[in-house]
Amino acid sequence: MNTPFIDTARRVIRTEADALTILADGLDDRFRQAIDLLIATRGRVIVTGIGKSGHIAKKVAATLASTGTPAQFVHPAEASHGDLGMITGDDVVLAISNSGEAPELANLISYSRRFSIPLIGITSREASSLGAQCDVVLLLPQLPEACGTGVVPSTSTTMTLAMGDAVAIALMENRSFTAEHFREFHPGGKLGARLSRVADLMHTGDSLPVVKDDAPMSDALMMMSSKSFGVVIVTDGAGSLQGIITSGDLGRHLDGLMSKTTRDVMTTTPVTIAPDALAEKAVAIMNDRKITCLLVIEPNGTNVPAGLIHIHDCLRVGLG
Repeated sequence: MNTPFIDTARRVIRTEADALTILADGLDDRFRQAIDLLIATRGRVIVTGIGKSGHIAKKVAATLASTGTPAQFVHPAEASHGDLGMITGDDVVLAISNSGEAPELANLISYSRRFSIPLIGITSREASSLGAQCDVVLLLPQLPEACGTGVVPSTSTTMTLAMGDAVAIALMENRSFTAEHFREFHPGGKLGARLSRVADLMHTGDSLPVVKDDAPMSDALMMMSSKSFGVVIVTDGAGSLQGIITSGDLGRHLDGLMSKTTRDVMTTTPVTIAPDALAEKAVAIMNDRKITCLLVIEPNGTNVPAGLIHIHDCLRVGLG
C-alpha cells in the first residue's frame, strides 16, 4: 500500500533518475576535453568544493585515487590559510560548485590562474565566477531539486556525483585499469577479500599434508591428523600429484584399511585450482562440489602441488 512517505520517496528518486538521463544526454565535447586534460597532467587531481559540494568532492577524489588517478581533496577554506602549498604546477584542479559562486573558492581559483594550473569546473552556471575562469566546464543542467522547494541540494548533488564517477571511470578505462590493479588499492574489507587470489590464502611448504603414493595408510592417517586439513595429498617420488585422500575415501575403504597403501585409497582426479585464480572462484567450486579443500596446481604442466586452500581460509577474510 502506498503512503505519503513512499510517494515522496518515489518522487525524489524518479526526479533524480530523470535528471541523470538529461545529464547523460547533454554531455558534449567538453567532457572529452576535460578527460584529455586530466590524462595529460603529470601530477595529481586536486578536487575541491564547499558544503554539500565539498562532501561530493571528497568522494570524487577518493574514487579517482582508488581507480589509478592520483587525487587529493583540498578544502577551499583551508587552502586560503596555507594549504594552497599542496597544489603544484604539475597538478590539475577540479572545482565543484553548483552555483559557481562559492566565495570560499575565490582564492583557490585565483591561485590556479596565477600559476597556470589547469582548472576544470563542475557547475550548473557557465557564466558564474567559477565557470568564467575554467579551462573546461562540465556543465550540469539547471533542474529542480527533488525536495520541491528548491533549497535542499538533491538533484544537483546526485548529478555532480554521477559526473565525478563518469570522469573517474573514463580515466580508469583509458589506463586499462584492471581488477588486479584495483586490488592493490583495496587490500582490506569485503572488497579486498573478493579480489584476493588463491595464492594469497593458500597453505604451502611444510604445512601441506603430503605423503607418497606407496606409503601405508597408517602414515596417511597420522599425517591427516597432524595437519588438520581433513585431507592428504598423495605424490610420487618426484613430487608430482597422484591423488588426494579425504574422509570420504576413508569411509569407502574401511574394510582392511590399515593393510592398504595410499595408492589403493586415493581419489586420482582431485579438483584443483590455479594460484592466480580469484579466491572467490575457489569458494564457488568448493560450495558446488561440497568439499572443504582445493589443491592448488601451477599451470605450468609440472603437476606439482603448489598449495592447499581450505574453506576456513576464505571464511576468515569474509568470503563464503
